Amino acid sequence: MEALTFNQGVKASLPTALGYVSIGIACGVVGASSGISPLEMGLMSALVYGGSAQFIMCALLAAHAPVSSIVLTVFLVNLRNFLMSLHATTIFEKASLLDGIFIGSLITDESYGVLLNTYTHQKQIAPIWMHGNNVTGYITWVLSVFISTILGQYIPNPEQFGLDFALVAMFVAIFAAQFEAIVITTTVKKIVAVLGAVSLSYFVLASLVSESMA
Repeated sequence: MEALTFNQGVKASLPTALGYVSIGIACGVVGASSGISPLEMGLMSALVYGGSAQFIMCALLAAHAPVSSIVLTVFLVNLRNFLMSLHATTIFEKASLLDGIFIGSLITDESYGVLLNTYTHQKQIAPIWMHGNNVTGYITWVLSVFISTILGQYIPNPEQFGLDFALVAMFVAIFAAQFEAIVITTTVKKIVAVLGAVSLSYFVLASLVSESMA
């Protein structure tokens, strides 16, 4: 089977890249309403590159939370990236160290979801395809957040447009796409067991720590 190319990775990521635009707009507007400048939001997007983490950072910065608290919270929120990167290494077993670092640095829930859907149909995926998938999302996110932060200075109340729900909506869409791919290769009993364990874990943790931490 012919190896997938960088351009095919770009093409595969376009639907989620469009989602990045809507979430980026929401993030930029929330950042602006939190008193964060476009340059600061642009740098945050380029260096942190985590939608949910950036929404939380905006809230913590607006509340003048200590730096140590912000760093710990962002680390815990993005901890799932370790698991996604670990699984990606099983798909790109022959990738070089540099390719592995590049893939792990830019992998997100969305690009990982695109990878899983593609892997369901084609087991041989070249690292260059994943670079196309990752880079497209990265560039789209940084530009969307930066530009929307500039425009967001003129939108004092983003909640009235439902922008605070945008991140939740995207995660629902990602889950739906991954679920469609999972049911092809996994039994219903196993899927129910996994979802049940995740749900139970969340409710137990939510009773001990904050909901965002859980």
